[in-house]
Amino acid sequence: MHLETEAEALIVSERDKPRSAPKSLWRRVPVCVYLLAGLGMLVSSLSSLSSVVRSTGLTMAEGHTLMSVDYEIFGKVQGVFFRKYTQAEGKKLGLVGWVQNTDQGTVQGQIQGPTVQVQIMQEWLKTKGSPKSRIDKAKFHNEKVIPKLEHKDFQIVK
Repeated sequence: MHLETEAEALIVSERDKPRSAPKSLWRRVPVCVYLLAGLGMLVSSLSSLSSVVRSTGLTMAEGHTLMSVDYEIFGKVQGVFFRKYTQAEGKKLGLVGWVQNTDQGTVQGQIQGPTVQVQIMQEWLKTKGSPKSRIDKAKFHNEKVIPKLEHKDFQIVK
C-alpha cells in the first residue's frame, strides 16, 4: 500500500510531461518504481540474513546441516504459557521437536532443524521465552548433527 502511494506520487500528468518523450515511457514509471522498491526489500532481506549468518559464525552451506539439541530452561517458566510460545517460535523458525513441563518446575525439550534456525531458537530460549516468563538459566546438551529429522512437527507434551 505504501509503495502504491509513492508510485502514484511519481506519475507525471499528461500536461506536465515533455512533448518529446514517448507515451509508453510515462506508463512504465510506476513499474520501475515497484521494481526498485522490490529490489531494495530484497537487498535488505539478504543483508539481514547475512548478519544472522555472520553472528553465528557459519557459512551458508553449514546453515543447511541438520542438528538436534536437548534443552532445559530454569526460572519462572511454568504457568506462563512458556510451552505454547516455545512451540509457536519453533514452528515459526521451521523447527520440529517437543516441549514439556517437568516435576522440578522447569521446562525441557528437544529442537531439531537447520543449524542456523536451531541456534536462533537457542538464543530465544535463553533470553526471551513467553512474555510473562523469567528465564534464570538455559542448559543445552546432547547437541549433535543428524542425517534427518526425527519428528514431524513441534509438539507440546503433557
